[in-house]
Amino acid sequence: MRLRKSNGHEGCGALIEISQTAATLAGAALALLIATGGAMLFVGLRARSRAGRLSEANARLLALAAGSPALAMIVRADGRIELSIALANLFGFDTVPAHFSDLIDNDSVLAPEDAQILEQEVGAAQRAGKPFRMILPVRGASRTLLATGMRAPDAVRAPGGAVLWFLDATESSEEVARFAAEADRYRVAFDALTGLIQSAPMPMWYRDPELRIAMVNNAYVEAVEGKDAEQVVASGIELVDASAPGGPLASAAHAREVGAPQMVKLPATIGGKRRTLHIHDVPLPTGGVAGFAVDVEELEQARGGIKRAAEAQRAMFDRLSAGVAQFGPDRALVFCNQPFRRIFELKNEWLADRPEFDRILERMREANRLPVVRDFPGWKNERREWFLAAESAREENWTLPGGTHLRVVAQPLPEGGLLTIFEDLTEQVQLASARDTLLRVRTATFDNLFEGLGVFSADGRLQLWNNRFKSAWGFEDAFITAHPRVDALAKEAAGKLAKPGRASLIGDLVRAATVERQQRGGSIEFADGRHFEVAAVPLPDGNALFTMLDISDRRRIENALRERNDALEAADRIKTAFVASMSYELRTPLTSIKGFAEMLYNGYAGELPQTAVDYSGAILESVGRLGDLVDDVLDLTRDGGALARESVDLELVAGVAVEHVQPSIKTKKIELAVEIQGSAGSVQGDPRRIRQIVEHLLRHAVSGTGEGGRVLLHIDGSDKKARIVVSDDGAGMAPEVAAKAFDRFAQAGISRNGERALQLGLPLARQFVEAHRGTIELVSEPGQGTMVIVELPRA
Repeated sequence: MRLRKSNGHEGCGALIEISQTAATLAGAALALLIATGGAMLFVGLRARSRAGRLSEANARLLALAAGSPALAMIVRADGRIELSIALANLFGFDTVPAHFSDLIDNDSVLAPEDAQILEQEVGAAQRAGKPFRMILPVRGASRTLLATGMRAPDAVRAPGGAVLWFLDATESSEEVARFAAEADRYRVAFDALTGLIQSAPMPMWYRDPELRIAMVNNAYVEAVEGKDAEQVVASGIELVDASAPGGPLASAAHAREVGAPQMVKLPATIGGKRRTLHIHDVPLPTGGVAGFAVDVEELEQARGGIKRAAEAQRAMFDRLSAGVAQFGPDRALVFCNQPFRRIFELKNEWLADRPEFDRILERMREANRLPVVRDFPGWKNERREWFLAAESAREENWTLPGGTHLRVVAQPLPEGGLLTIFEDLTEQVQLASARDTLLRVRTATFDNLFEGLGVFSADGRLQLWNNRFKSAWGFEDAFITAHPRVDALAKEAAGKLAKPGRASLIGDLVRAATVERQQRGGSIEFADGRHFEVAAVPLPDGNALFTMLDISDRRRIENALRERNDALEAADRIKTAFVASMSYELRTPLTSIKGFAEMLYNGYAGELPQTAVDYSGAILESVGRLGDLVDDVLDLTRDGGALARESVDLELVAGVAVEHVQPSIKTKKIELAVEIQGSAGSVQGDPRRIRQIVEHLLRHAVSGTGEGGRVLLHIDGSDKKARIVVSDDGAGMAPEVAAKAFDRFAQAGISRNGERALQLGLPLARQFVEAHRGTIELVSEPGQGTMVIVELPRA
């Protein structure tokens, strides 16, 4: 390539011709130069930008360091220090110290022990790179600094040195000290609270936010019979069954959810006994729940006892005859019994609304069941003060229209309210009036009794007497009005008796009545021939009533009756002996008559005409009847005689008795029914007498039954006795005849059919029955027949 260069001399059109190689080299060099300049410009611009950023960062760091509460100090290996004037001022220097010794060897700045520790910590940081942190009190400036030290970084350009940062912790130290004191106080309180919780008699526990048992006290451990608290917590032993509905976990969860304490009553078994617990759950800010259990078993029992006592009290009030009404603290009716409603004529429907005290008084007044007063409002206000009475119960008497008397007792209740009792004394007032009348009547009667009466007190002193008592003994007024003791009275009375020693009977009777509370009696004879029956009766009040009854006339009558009785008994013995003798004497001619009649009847004297045979048969029948009558009379005179004791079969005995009365039954064409039950059995006794009992009863029934009548013989029995019943359908007996049916002295001339006869069957039957210790009873109605019932003991 060729260039052409022109100069000024040659003009603008001159050309410089350059070779092509040179131009290429020149272009490359220029391009390189331009590239290098651009690169250097880029680097310079970037360095400038970085320098700007570093300058800004440095300025920011310097600003932060200047505003930082921590101030730095560089301690070089040779002991020189670098620090700011602000830090020097914190140490109390006016100028910046140059050496570390100026700081640690100055007692006015640091305490020797603090300076020694600081020197050791700085040396350890310089040599071993061990960081440290300490509180450094400064004496000169009265400050507390927090020092943090470490080995100086390489960037600090202090080889083998250390960098210390100091923070003014004066206020923080005071706060720390205050907090430490408070922490100590809280620690003491916490320890006391912990000790209190551990020694609390009730189980207490703490649940973590997951409601797991985290802490328990000793009472809890003892209640669940655990080994120790750690074992109980580790095992998660619950005081109450946690799976039960409404159990402790449910209560704790609910307390945590609502953020308020909860209480639930649950049963638990503690020490082998069923207890009732009030479980209290208290939510804590930490998310956990604290709990404690109060054993209310005794409280529940006491509450139940109080409830039962109240119910029993009200039940007792309902059974009282007095009216009872209870008012609450609000003066409304709480309870009233039936007598209260009846006395004041109050309806149940109206009382069911719990009326107030004033309304009840007004309703009582409307029913005319209150005393008549002029100022009823004032009277009512006075009764309202019963609720406020601080003293004991008020008591007053009400007289109602119509003569009803009420005793009113108003008792304020400790828990507020009033208990009123209305006792109807109308009957008592009437009884008191009647008692006064009776006392006057008794006094008048006492003085006019035929008996002599004296009342002795428990100490044996004569208290009361009537005129008959005084006149019987003839005591002087001065003696008896002195109320003598019983021993003095007996001594005074001894001279008036036929036997003075009998006077001691008075004291014995009085002592028996007053001390032994026994009634005793006796008799005394006066010297003038009078006889008295005396007795002492214990009285309810502990006194004794001494009575004297004049029996002089009765004694004379008794003596006369006794003499007459002796004469009658002698006459009866003579009569009995005569009857017995005559009965024996009658047997001799009867035997001869019977023998000759039987010979004639049987034809030993030759054949007789039919009329003579009939006559002889009639003679034999009459002789038989006369013989039986003689035997009955003899039995009566013997009073039963000696009895044999052997087993008697009643069925066999009845059969024999029926055979003996069979002729009479055939003659009167009577129907005889015999009923012998299997329970008849046998009895212990005399066979002949028992047969005679049945025979006499049958003969008595046949004699009272008309021709064609009916007689029943019934025999049965039990384990202890046998029963014989004989009845007929005859004419019966009048009441006055039936009353004397067993009386042997009233039988002569009286018979059931009104004919004159000697009926000894029933008296003999009774005599034989009683000899066997049995009983006999007769039941008869005119026109209805007669029934005789005999009961004989088995043994």
